[in-house]
Amino acid sequence: MSQVFNQTQDIITPRWKPGARVLVVTAVPAEKEAVLRGLRGDKRFDVAAAGVGPAAAAVHTAKMLAAAGYGLVISAGIGGGFPGQAEMGSLVVASEIIAADLGVETPAGFCSMDELGFGPTRIQPDARLVDVVTGAMRAAGLPVKTGPALTVSTVTGTAESAARLAERVPGATAEAMEGYGVALAARDSGVPVLELRAVSNLVGPRDRAAWRVEEALEVLEAAGPVLLEVLR
Repeated sequence: MSQVFNQTQDIITPRWKPGARVLVVTAVPAEKEAVLRGLRGDKRFDVAAAGVGPAAAAVHTAKMLAAAGYGLVISAGIGGGFPGQAEMGSLVVASEIIAADLGVETPAGFCSMDELGFGPTRIQPDARLVDVVTGAMRAAGLPVKTGPALTVSTVTGTAESAARLAERVPGATAEAMEGYGVALAARDSGVPVLELRAVSNLVGPRDRAAWRVEEALEVLEAAGPVLLEVLR
């Protein structure tokens, strides 16, 4: 598999090759079912619900990659959108997949594993593929944004926490709990990765009554036929 050296993150970013088999990893069965409906039974894709959180996602993804050959892994599901970046009912294609709370707290504030020299906490998808997928989603009439997707182990629940994350990662677009785990397993296997999130709520104060989970699942399903066309 051809690869490119990413100097900013000091890691290797694998490139996707057309025609490769694709593994799609979700957290829960509802997301899995939405993805399956969108993919219409296409045999090039395997879809698995790995469980909630980065650890479960990493373990399950690593097992599947060890058992079969894939040319691309997609972390897909619903998630939170940062206000002003990604609104409810939109899609986010991650330009970076970031472990946003992996680090230490210091008197001066949060310090990431990268800053401590134990990184990386940022994984770069294939930028060319991100652009192609984003463009295809937009051409299909789907509301889509591209930006950093943050992986957290504790979902943000206050405006203050959301503001700190947005300050820490300029341009932060989406928040979920599995992307970095999936991406780390993929990177360890030398397989390119994407993260796709359908926004069900805004990052900040938790107001379950305002969430649009069903709408987000419908948008996630609608993304499936686009992926079928792009990932040939």
